[in-house]
Amino acid sequence: MDEASRKPVLPRTWRPRAVRLVAYGLGALIVATMVALAVSLPADWRLMDRVLVVGLGLVVAAGLHMLARPRLIATGRKVIVTNGIRTHHLAWPEVLDIRMPVGEPWPSLDLSDGTSLPVMGIQSADGELARRNLAEFRSMLDRGEGEEPEHP
Repeated sequence: MDEASRKPVLPRTWRPRAVRLVAYGLGALIVATMVALAVSLPADWRLMDRVLVVGLGLVVAAGLHMLARPRLIATGRKVIVTNGIRTHHLAWPEVLDIRMPVGEPWPSLDLSDGTSLPVMGIQSADGELARRNLAEFRSMLDRGEGEEPEHP
């Protein structure tokens, strides 16, 4: 946040902290373990077997990356929500509110079409950081941060 004006500086990206640390740390540990295993396998194991052991570790690390990938990005023109595999691009007027009831793992955006969209880029596992991030994004909504989209 810009301390002089108390406005978030755009573009602004929110990402979960605890989940990323665990996912990337565990992924690195698994890959390192598989490399050590491939090196220490008995001599009767072939090169392809060793490569596949390391490949398995890389596949598991890629799966863990999908847990660490979520983010919420606010720009002057749009909101970008990335949850695991899918990325959603929303114009500011489409986003009505963000809410995170007590006990929920992440907040949801209430959209103008009556649907809601989970936002895994802010996660309750981060505790106070998640509450600050939620309040910061909500302050952008209250001020009408976005501009009306241009129509061709």
